[in-house]
Amino acid sequence: MMRLRRSFAVAASLCLAIAGIRAAEPAPADPPAPIDEREYKIQAGDQLGIKFFYNQELNEEVTVRPDGRISLQLIPEVVAAGRTPADLAKQLRTLYSREMEDPEIAVIVRSFSAQRIYVDGEVVKPGEMPLVGRLTVLQALAQAGGTTPVARLREVLLIRREADGTPRVIPLNLNRAREAKLPDQDLSLKPYDIVYVPRSAIGNVNRWVDVYIRRNIPYSFSFRYNVK
Repeated sequence: MMRLRRSFAVAASLCLAIAGIRAAEPAPADPPAPIDEREYKIQAGDQLGIKFFYNQELNEEVTVRPDGRISLQLIPEVVAAGRTPADLAKQLRTLYSREMEDPEIAVIVRSFSAQRIYVDGEVVKPGEMPLVGRLTVLQALAQAGGTTPVARLREVLLIRREADGTPRVIPLNLNRAREAKLPDQDLSLKPYDIVYVPRSAIGNVNRWVDVYIRRNIPYSFSFRYNVK
């Protein structure tokens, strides 16, 4: 009888201890909402609305010039291309604070420039296509009708211009990307990127890129790249 009472006492103590532990545990919090860090950056050709909340006579609608700058009243020219609207607004507040007290300014992108990419080589429909939102290399190839049977997806070249106009060649292995073994090979495209799908191995890549760009890219395209 004594053993039975002791067993009940031990069981009751364990139950109370477990209940105490469970009560002390905080309820699981909801996972934080994912943050999208891909903020839009202003491009040449974008139309911007510059709005002053308390000095509406200074409100302006401006177009970002090919050199990436905008001209506004009372302050020097400002580089807008490559910045987010919030970043540009912050700089404008700093510049205008020399002319007025506590300026409140907002930058609104009214319309976006016609951004394009180019797909060439062993694809069904080579040529240029609009760049709207986020687009990866594989998605661009799909929009170009897919690749031909002789395409070498393990040797795809992404040609991207640096800020000084110098072409940068990025080799991609899209076979690995499609197999999800190297997903980072499926890069997001930037305006005026060239995706080239070769038929065979390319020996002298630098010489090929130079010849390809000089002889085959439309003048308007090269002009956009050469502007500083």
